[in-house]
Amino acid sequence: MSQDLTDWTGRSETATDLLRPFPADALAATLDRDETYPEGVALPDLWHWLYFLPLHRLSESGRDGHAAKGGFLPPVPLPRRMWAGSRFRFLRPLTIGAEATKTSTIARLEPKQGRSGPLCFVTVSHDFRQDGQHCIAEEHDIVYREDPAPGAPAPVAQPAPEGSDFSRTIHPDPVLLFRYSALTFNGHRIHYDQPYATGVEGYPGLVVHGPLLATLLLDLLRRQTDAPVAEFSFRALTTITDTDDFSIHGARRDDGSIRLWARRADGALAMDATATLGDAA
Repeated sequence: MSQDLTDWTGRSETATDLLRPFPADALAATLDRDETYPEGVALPDLWHWLYFLPLHRLSESGRDGHAAKGGFLPPVPLPRRMWAGSRFRFLRPLTIGAEATKTSTIARLEPKQGRSGPLCFVTVSHDFRQDGQHCIAEEHDIVYREDPAPGAPAPVAQPAPEGSDFSRTIHPDPVLLFRYSALTFNGHRIHYDQPYATGVEGYPGLVVHGPLLATLLLDLLRRQTDAPVAEFSFRALTTITDTDDFSIHGARRDDGSIRLWARRADGALAMDATATLGDAA
Protein backbone atom coordinates (compact mmCIF):
# COMPACT_ATOMS: atom_id res chain seq x y z
CA MET A 1 0.00 0.00 0.00
CA SER A 2 1.84 3.05 -1.26
CA GLN A 3 0.18 5.75 0.85
CA ASP A 4 1.77 6.27 4.27
CA LEU A 5 -1.05 6.20 6.83
CA THR A 6 1.04 5.90 9.99
CA ASP A 7 0.28 9.52 10.91
CA TRP A 8 -3.29 8.47 11.71
CA THR A 9 -2.18 6.21 14.58
CA GLY A 10 -2.89 7.91 17.89
CA ARG A 11 -5.49 10.33 16.50
CA SER A 12 -8.31 10.86 18.96
CA GLU A 13 -11.72 12.51 19.17
CA THR A 14 -14.32 12.89 21.92
CA ALA A 15 -18.11 13.10 21.60
CA THR A 16 -20.83 13.76 24.17
CA ASP A 17 -24.40 12.52 23.96
CA LEU A 18 -27.53 12.52 26.09
CA LEU A 19 -28.77 8.93 26.27
CA ARG A 20 -32.44 9.50 25.48
CA PRO A 21 -35.06 6.74 25.81
CA PHE A 22 -36.27 6.69 22.21
CA PRO A 23 -33.37 4.87 20.48
CA ALA A 24 -33.41 2.11 23.12
CA ASP A 25 -37.21 1.80 22.94
CA ALA A 26 -36.99 1.61 19.14
CA LEU A 27 -34.33 -1.12 19.21
CA ALA A 28 -36.35 -3.10 21.76
CA ALA A 29 -39.32 -2.98 19.37
CA THR A 30 -37.07 -3.98 16.46
CA LEU A 31 -35.84 -7.01 18.44
CA ASP A 32 -39.45 -7.93 19.36
CA ARG A 33 -38.90 -7.21 23.04
CA ASP A 34 -41.91 -6.02 25.04
CA GLU A 35 -40.08 -3.44 27.16
CA THR A 36 -39.28 0.26 27.34
CA TYR A 37 -36.31 2.19 28.69
CA PRO A 38 -37.33 5.24 30.75
CA GLU A 39 -34.80 7.58 32.31
CA GLY A 40 -32.81 6.04 35.13
CA VAL A 41 -32.66 2.45 33.85
CA ALA A 42 -29.54 0.69 32.58
CA LEU A 43 -28.84 0.48 28.85
CA PRO A 44 -28.39 -3.15 27.67
CA ASP A 45 -24.93 -4.18 26.53
CA LEU A 46 -23.99 -3.13 22.97
CA TRP A 47 -26.94 -0.75 22.75
CA HIS A 48 -24.48 2.13 23.19
CA TRP A 49 -24.05 1.78 19.40
CA LEU A 50 -27.36 3.69 19.13
CA TYR A 51 -25.70 6.83 20.50
CA PHE A 52 -22.71 9.06 19.70
CA LEU A 53 -23.58 8.76 16.02
CA PRO A 54 -21.29 10.74 13.68
CA LEU A 55 -23.19 13.09 11.39
CA HIS A 56 -21.90 13.99 7.94
CA ARG A 57 -23.61 15.88 5.16
CA LEU A 58 -25.08 13.76 2.38
CA SER A 59 -22.69 15.39 -0.09
CA GLU A 60 -19.79 14.07 2.02
CA SER A 61 -20.77 10.41 1.49
CA GLY A 62 -18.43 8.04 -0.30
CA ARG A 63 -19.29 5.49 -2.97
CA ASP A 64 -20.53 2.97 -0.41
CA GLY A 65 -22.72 5.41 1.54
CA HIS A 66 -20.29 5.80 4.44
CA ALA A 67 -18.69 9.16 5.12
CA ALA A 68 -15.87 9.71 2.68
CA LYS A 69 -12.54 8.54 4.10
CA GLY A 70 -9.92 10.91 5.41
CA GLY A 71 -11.62 12.50 8.43
CA PHE A 72 -11.11 10.69 11.72
CA LEU A 73 -10.57 7.33 10.01
CA PRO A 74 -7.52 7.06 7.73
CA PRO A 75 -8.00 7.33 3.94
CA VAL A 76 -7.18 3.68 3.22
CA PRO A 77 -7.04 3.36 -0.60
CA LEU A 78 -9.23 0.24 -0.73
CA PRO A 79 -12.92 0.48 -1.67
CA ARG A 80 -14.66 -2.00 0.66
CA ARG A 81 -14.81 -1.79 4.43
CA MET A 82 -16.36 -4.19 6.93
CA TRP A 83 -16.63 -4.58 10.70
CA ALA A 84 -14.24 -7.47 11.40
CA GLY A 85 -14.69 -7.86 15.15
CA SER A 86 -14.66 -6.22 18.57
CA ARG A 87 -13.64 -6.78 22.18
CA PHE A 88 -15.40 -5.29 25.22
CA ARG A 89 -15.08 -4.90 28.95
CA PHE A 90 -18.34 -3.83 30.58
CA LEU A 91 -17.29 -2.09 33.78
CA ARG A 92 -20.58 -0.47 34.80
CA PRO A 93 -23.87 0.14 32.97
CA LEU A 94 -24.62 3.30 31.08
CA THR A 95 -27.82 4.93 32.37
CA ILE A 96 -30.66 6.24 30.22
CA GLY A 97 -31.39 9.95 30.70
CA ALA A 98 -27.85 11.11 31.54
CA GLU A 99 -25.03 12.52 29.43
CA ALA A 100 -22.08 10.30 28.57
CA THR A 101 -18.82 10.79 26.70
CA LYS A 102 -17.08 8.61 24.12
CA THR A 103 -13.36 9.01 23.39
CA SER A 104 -12.13 7.24 20.24
CA THR A 105 -8.47 6.68 19.34
CA ILE A 106 -6.82 5.07 16.29
CA ALA A 107 -4.89 2.33 18.09
CA ARG A 108 -3.35 0.31 15.24
CA LEU A 109 -3.13 0.27 11.46
CA GLU A 110 -1.83 -2.90 9.79
CA PRO A 111 -1.64 -3.51 6.01
CA LYS A 112 -1.62 -7.19 5.00
CA GLN A 113 -1.68 -9.33 1.89
CA GLY A 114 -4.55 -11.81 1.89
CA ARG A 115 -5.47 -14.59 -0.52
CA SER A 116 -7.95 -12.25 -2.21
CA GLY A 117 -5.51 -9.31 -2.44
CA PRO A 118 -4.37 -6.41 -0.24
CA LEU A 119 -6.07 -5.83 3.10
CA CYS A 120 -5.74 -3.18 5.76
CA PHE A 121 -6.85 -3.63 9.36
CA VAL A 122 -7.59 -0.55 11.46
CA THR A 123 -8.24 -0.93 15.20
CA VAL A 124 -10.05 1.87 17.01
CA SER A 125 -10.38 1.98 20.80
CA HIS A 126 -13.48 3.56 22.34
CA ASP A 127 -13.87 4.49 26.01
CA PHE A 128 -17.29 5.41 27.38
CA ARG A 129 -17.71 7.37 30.61
CA GLN A 130 -20.67 8.68 32.57
CA ASP A 131 -20.66 10.72 35.80
CA GLY A 132 -16.88 10.48 35.84
CA GLN A 133 -16.94 6.68 35.83
CA HIS A 134 -15.42 4.41 33.17
CA CYS A 135 -18.33 2.29 31.85
CA ILE A 136 -17.24 0.48 28.67
CA ALA A 137 -13.86 -0.23 27.07
CA GLU A 138 -14.20 -1.28 23.43
CA GLU A 139 -11.77 -2.20 20.66
CA HIS A 140 -13.22 -2.20 17.15
CA ASP A 141 -11.47 -3.85 14.17
CA ILE A 142 -12.24 -2.58 10.66
CA VAL A 143 -10.99 -4.38 7.55
CA TYR A 144 -10.56 -2.69 4.15
CA ARG A 145 -10.26 -4.77 0.97
CA GLU A 146 -10.52 -4.71 -2.82
CA ASP A 147 -13.74 -5.29 -4.77
CA PRO A 148 -14.14 -8.95 -5.76
CA ALA A 149 -12.81 -9.90 -9.18
CA PRO A 150 -15.56 -10.79 -11.69
CA GLY A 151 -16.32 -14.51 -11.48
CA ALA A 152 -14.10 -15.04 -8.44
CA PRO A 153 -15.23 -18.03 -6.33
CA ALA A 154 -16.60 -17.35 -2.87
CA PRO A 155 -14.12 -18.08 -0.08
CA VAL A 156 -14.51 -21.41 1.69
CA ALA A 157 -16.36 -20.88 4.96
CA GLN A 158 -15.71 -22.63 8.27
CA PRO A 159 -18.57 -24.90 9.39
CA ALA A 160 -20.54 -23.88 12.48
CA PRO A 161 -20.81 -26.16 15.52
CA GLU A 162 -23.71 -28.60 15.37
CA GLY A 163 -24.95 -28.63 18.97
CA SER A 164 -25.95 -25.80 21.30
CA ASP A 165 -27.66 -25.26 24.66
CA PHE A 166 -30.03 -22.57 23.36
CA SER A 167 -30.79 -21.04 19.97
CA ARG A 168 -33.17 -18.94 17.87
CA THR A 169 -33.94 -18.65 14.17
CA ILE A 170 -33.81 -15.14 12.72
CA HIS A 171 -35.58 -13.96 9.56
CA PRO A 172 -33.35 -11.16 8.18
CA ASP A 173 -35.94 -9.33 6.12
CA PRO A 174 -35.17 -5.89 4.63
CA VAL A 175 -37.34 -4.15 7.25
CA LEU A 176 -35.11 -5.44 10.06
CA LEU A 177 -32.00 -4.30 8.18
CA PHE A 178 -33.51 -0.92 7.36
CA ARG A 179 -34.55 -0.32 10.97
CA TYR A 180 -31.08 -1.12 12.30
CA SER A 181 -29.43 1.05 9.65
CA ALA A 182 -31.73 3.93 10.57
CA LEU A 183 -31.23 3.53 14.33
CA THR A 184 -27.43 3.55 13.97
CA PHE A 185 -27.40 6.20 11.18
CA ASN A 186 -25.52 3.68 9.05
CA GLY A 187 -25.55 4.69 5.39
CA HIS A 188 -23.59 1.66 4.16
CA ARG A 189 -25.45 0.67 1.01
CA ILE A 190 -24.82 -3.07 1.33
CA HIS A 191 -27.54 -3.17 4.01
CA TYR A 192 -30.42 -1.58 2.05
CA ASP A 193 -29.45 -1.04 -1.61
CA GLN A 194 -29.76 -4.45 -3.27
CA PRO A 195 -28.50 -3.42 -6.75
CA TYR A 196 -25.40 -1.95 -5.14
CA ALA A 197 -24.86 -4.90 -2.75
CA THR A 198 -25.18 -7.49 -5.53
CA GLY A 199 -23.92 -5.62 -8.59
CA VAL A 200 -21.01 -3.61 -7.14
CA GLU A 201 -19.81 -5.47 -4.06
CA GLY A 202 -20.77 -8.95 -5.28
CA TYR A 203 -22.94 -10.17 -2.40
CA PRO A 204 -25.91 -12.48 -3.07
CA GLY A 205 -28.29 -10.12 -1.29
CA LEU A 206 -28.50 -7.43 1.38
CA VAL A 207 -25.88 -7.93 4.08
CA VAL A 208 -26.85 -8.31 7.74
CA HIS A 209 -24.85 -5.82 9.82
CA GLY A 210 -22.04 -7.26 11.91
CA PRO A 211 -23.08 -5.15 14.93
CA LEU A 212 -26.66 -6.36 14.53
CA LEU A 213 -25.47 -9.98 14.62
CA ALA A 214 -23.45 -9.25 17.77
CA THR A 215 -26.45 -7.51 19.34
CA LEU A 216 -28.66 -10.50 18.52
CA LEU A 217 -26.13 -12.85 20.13
CA LEU A 218 -26.11 -10.91 23.41
CA ASP A 219 -29.90 -10.54 23.19
CA LEU A 220 -30.08 -14.34 22.96
CA LEU A 221 -27.94 -14.59 26.09
CA ARG A 222 -30.12 -12.03 27.93
CA ARG A 223 -33.09 -14.33 27.32
CA GLN A 224 -31.24 -17.08 29.25
CA THR A 225 -29.73 -15.31 32.27
CA ASP A 226 -30.00 -12.14 34.37
CA ALA A 227 -26.28 -12.22 35.16
CA PRO A 228 -24.38 -9.22 33.76
CA VAL A 229 -21.83 -9.64 30.99
CA ALA A 230 -18.34 -8.68 32.13
CA GLU A 231 -16.46 -9.27 28.86
CA PHE A 232 -17.51 -9.98 25.30
CA SER A 233 -15.67 -10.47 22.03
CA PHE A 234 -16.69 -11.45 18.53
CA ARG A 235 -15.18 -12.12 15.11
CA ALA A 236 -17.10 -11.78 11.86
CA LEU A 237 -15.97 -14.72 9.69
CA THR A 238 -18.30 -14.55 6.70
CA THR A 239 -21.39 -12.61 5.69
CA ILE A 240 -25.06 -13.38 6.18
CA THR A 241 -27.52 -11.94 3.68
CA ASP A 242 -31.29 -11.58 3.52
CA THR A 243 -31.56 -14.48 1.05
CA ASP A 244 -32.12 -17.08 3.83
CA ASP A 245 -33.02 -17.36 7.49
CA PHE A 246 -30.11 -17.93 9.87
CA SER A 247 -29.78 -19.17 13.43
CA ILE A 248 -28.01 -17.90 16.54
CA HIS A 249 -26.71 -20.25 19.22
CA GLY A 250 -25.16 -20.40 22.66
CA ALA A 251 -23.29 -23.11 24.56
CA ARG A 252 -21.90 -23.09 28.10
CA ARG A 253 -18.22 -23.96 28.46
CA ASP A 254 -16.55 -25.77 31.33
CA ASP A 255 -14.67 -22.60 32.34
CA GLY A 256 -17.97 -20.74 32.89
CA SER A 257 -17.83 -18.66 29.70
CA ILE A 258 -20.49 -18.80 27.01
CA ARG A 259 -19.71 -19.45 23.37
CA LEU A 260 -22.14 -17.67 21.05
CA TRP A 261 -22.30 -17.98 17.28
CA ALA A 262 -24.33 -17.20 14.18
CA ARG A 263 -24.91 -20.06 11.74
CA ARG A 264 -25.75 -19.38 8.12
CA ALA A 265 -28.42 -21.45 6.34
CA ASP A 266 -25.71 -23.42 4.52
CA GLY A 267 -24.07 -24.36 7.84
CA ALA A 268 -21.25 -21.78 7.67
CA LEU A 269 -20.00 -20.10 10.83
CA ALA A 270 -20.71 -16.41 10.21
CA MET A 271 -19.84 -14.95 13.62
CA ASP A 272 -18.03 -16.50 16.59
CA ALA A 273 -18.20 -14.86 20.01
CA THR A 274 -17.40 -15.41 23.68
CA ALA A 275 -19.13 -13.86 26.69
CA THR A 276 -17.86 -13.94 30.28
CA LEU A 277 -20.50 -13.36 32.93
CA GLY A 278 -20.07 -11.29 36.06
CA ASP A 279 -21.81 -11.72 39.39
CA ALA A 280 -25.58 -11.28 39.40
CA ALA A 281 -26.79 -8.25 41.34
